[in-house]
Amino acid sequence: MSKKLRFALPLAVLTITAQAQDRYLNEVFTPAQVTVTNDVTFGTNIDFYYSNFSNPALAGPEVVQLQTAVTLGTLIPPAFFDPSDAGTVVKVTNLKMDVYQPDQGADSETARPVFIFVHTGNALPPPRNGSPMGTRKDSSAVEICKQMARRGYVAVSMSYRLGWNPISTDPDVRRGTLLNAIYRAIHDVKQCVRNLKADAAGANTYAIDPTKVILYGEGTGGYITLATATLDKPSELFIEKFIPNPLQNPDSSYVDTLKVGNIEGFGGQLTLYRPNGFDSHINFCVNAGGSLADSSWLEPGDVPMLAFQTVFDPFAPFGAGTVIVPTTGEQVVDVHGSNVFMPLVNTFGNNSSFATLPNGNPYTDRARSLYNTNQVHGSTTVHINDGAEGLFPFVTPNWPAINPATLEEAGPWQWWDPNGPLANIDLDGDGPGTVTTGQASQASNPNFSGTKGRAYIDTIMGYMNPRLVCALQLGPCSLVGISESDPVAQGVGLFPNPAHELVHITSSKAVIRMVEVYDVNGRRVRAENVDNTNYLLQRDGLMAGAYFVTLTFDQGTVTRKLMLD
Repeated sequence: MSKKLRFALPLAVLTITAQAQDRYLNEVFTPAQVTVTNDVTFGTNIDFYYSNFSNPALAGPEVVQLQTAVTLGTLIPPAFFDPSDAGTVVKVTNLKMDVYQPDQGADSETARPVFIFVHTGNALPPPRNGSPMGTRKDSSAVEICKQMARRGYVAVSMSYRLGWNPISTDPDVRRGTLLNAIYRAIHDVKQCVRNLKADAAGANTYAIDPTKVILYGEGTGGYITLATATLDKPSELFIEKFIPNPLQNPDSSYVDTLKVGNIEGFGGQLTLYRPNGFDSHINFCVNAGGSLADSSWLEPGDVPMLAFQTVFDPFAPFGAGTVIVPTTGEQVVDVHGSNVFMPLVNTFGNNSSFATLPNGNPYTDRARSLYNTNQVHGSTTVHINDGAEGLFPFVTPNWPAINPATLEEAGPWQWWDPNGPLANIDLDGDGPGTVTTGQASQASNPNFSGTKGRAYIDTIMGYMNPRLVCALQLGPCSLVGISESDPVAQGVGLFPNPAHELVHITSSKAVIRMVEVYDVNGRRVRAENVDNTNYLLQRDGLMAGAYFVTLTFDQGTVTRKLMLD
């Protein structure tokens, strides 16, 4: 009997039998074999959300006191860490990370790639960001980190410093404070990387490979990871959009490195980071939402990149456009979205390690089928550019056709507890009946749920992990897809095709481990373990039309088109 699975907008994850499992591609550890170490400190720095720098006479001496304590290696007084303590106007925070890993008692690997998750949140904490989300413990962060750990990675969900002024009436203040918030977050990411590398060179608490570091950013975290991967020259802080008065003072940037530090986060008056002898280099960058500050930051030799973004993202431009902050709806700064920078990444050859992966994997096939196409929502048409290998564009439903007050979707992989305290905070301050944080977030994620979010994450995993395997040389790329010239692919047969009720699936060269059926929208509608060279697929209520049948072998996957009349 066939096993029916839920319908989901994106493609579902490949869950294959034990014989065909392969570390880093698929889950090889059980949930019980994953351990989580919470609240590990990886850095200490000035907290711009709680600090008050309006009175230099008070703040200045305190900054000197902090710098002196860090230089001498003495303890920072507790009052600096307590936002409620009026004894100091400058505040300091310990940056924390949660570490997810296969239990080292069950995992013999001693050099595991590390996957760093950078959360969303508009550089403000919930609920001030107008959302119940925005921490390293968001539902999507926990789910993705657990899934990566079950695949054999060490996954880290990290916090970064928050704080900027989204409600200023001065656009220069909005733009400048946001750019500085992202710049400080870059420093925090780099500090996290350096901390992990230092540990790997010593105790190696988490058994990681410091030469295989992956950054994954969601929403605001996407801006941060893309900037971390591409901002590598001081001059890049002086492009026109980052200069308050480009005609009168072209040498002045919104980001004052003398105050907030250089690109690594060192040397500024208001930064406490110090070199530890290890670099902050990463090896792969992934953004789920968010955009790149400017495509001029890209260059040949940058790390490979993947991008997951909804085509009609209402906040982060899919093409060239302006960042819109959900908190206020204000436009802040012009950026370049995935549809712009991913073709450039490929032109530079930065994704060459996986650009020639063969068709036959449903995730690859779906992404490539959308390149060089026009997508329409209402009166808006978006052309998805060609040559964008590494971009998975999510074409989500046209929700405004159902509810004109609803925005387009931004982060369909996210969800939250609708009954939780963070989801029921009144944003207007007008009492019952006004908009809550949960309702505000639901405007760009209309049918949010754990089921929906995990389904989108399944697609992200199915597209991302084969490319990580190729780029980081975690295994043979041939495992992720079988070339049509391969004997295994040539030995596959489906008949009759078109079919009415029954389809005979045969393989003359290898054992079929699993059969999956996807509709034309990428939804998995049937899945069953086989472990045989023959399988009889029953229609069992499937509607007439085109489907894709994916067969999983020990050698990889093969996909065939099937018509049901």
